[in-house]
Amino acid sequence: MAAPVRIVTVVGNPRPASRTHGLARTLAAEIANVLQGATVGEADLALLGPRVLDQADAGAAAAVGEVLAADVLVVASPTYKATYSGLLKAFLDRLATGSLAGKAAVPLLLGGAPNHQLAVDVHFTPLLLELGAAVPVRGLFVLESDVDGFASFAATWATANGAALARG
Repeated sequence: MAAPVRIVTVVGNPRPASRTHGLARTLAAEIANVLQGATVGEADLALLGPRVLDQADAGAAAAVGEVLAADVLVVASPTYKATYSGLLKAFLDRLATGSLAGKAAVPLLLGGAPNHQLAVDVHFTPLLLELGAAVPVRGLFVLESDVDGFASFAATWATANGAALARG
């Protein structure tokens, strides 16, 4: 019997309990509902803050370990300057090129204006690919005005895309 799929959210919002965090948790839970038996974990970078820059920090190292143990990653960030947060980038810089090989990733950006939606494809997806992750389905850009309806969207999206994520 195959081991259950491990889904891990990586949330790059510097504020704890952010809307970005809520979106990532919602999407991960819906993917887990589709991939029966899946487990969910998280790396909330807001709890680490500048410690992500300290190579000796045990909490940051544990977050890296959680990411490396995942089969599916939901990597979420607010949109800052038409791309992902510096906190997320600093954390991902701890990972070696290719270290996410064998993992599927879903980039997820929250933004205030639709003119930033290309940031997912232009900036975020290439970063995850550089780290070796497969991005088998197009990333998600969620407008702030659509946050309240995201749970319904996430359920439909996970049903349509869960199998592709499980295959990586």
